Amino acid sequence: MYENLKNKNLFNFDETIAADIFTDIDFPWEVLPKIKDFITGLGESISPDDYDKKGDNVWIAKSAAIAPTATINGPCIIGKDTEVRPGAFIRGNAIVGEKCVVGNSTELKNVILFNNVQVPHYNYVGDSILGYKSHMGAGSITSNVKSDKTNVVIKYEGDKIETGLKKMGAILGNYVEVGCNSVLNPGTIIGSNTNIYPLSSVRGYVPKGSIYKKQGDIVEKR
Repeated sequence: MYENLKNKNLFNFDETIAADIFTDIDFPWEVLPKIKDFITGLGESISPDDYDKKGDNVWIAKSAAIAPTATINGPCIIGKDTEVRPGAFIRGNAIVGEKCVVGNSTELKNVILFNNVQVPHYNYVGDSILGYKSHMGAGSITSNVKSDKTNVVIKYEGDKIETGLKKMGAILGNYVEVGCNSVLNPGTIIGSNTNIYPLSSVRGYVPKGSIYKKQGDIVEKR
């Protein structure tokens, strides 16, 4: 049931240091509460030949490029050959994969970024998972709290799936492209190889291999 929403159909587990967190967990929102403790355990096991430990539970790959004005709070792991640009703010509970870009004034909190993810310009990504080679255009954000502060639900083909979470942003499958200045509302799940038009307000599930033009106007890629 809900096969399109399952982790195995959204992500490439060969493209993350965090593959083990998904073991025996079907749905991505079930992963979010486990990120903090997972980072702490994983950090203690990764090779000091490849990673430096900085301060309290922050592990940064020796090949990563970190701007002096970036702020990084733990627990956090930043992967090999990743670039963290000036003014970036990583609030903690963040796994940033290899060859990622975390841009100027971008903020991350309680997230997993698979390898080759780009959040390069003025992005907020909170309580979210971004799959391999996904990209968020300038100014696009994940909204992770409902305005009425009730628990987030996933809207999928007429059903409402309870997450039990007050905070959940967006889940992006592999190769998702989000246009500039878009808002991904709480509980948004976007299937792999999908494009979101700029200035979109996205809710619920967007199928894989599609183009999201606006709510109610989603077409299959050809």
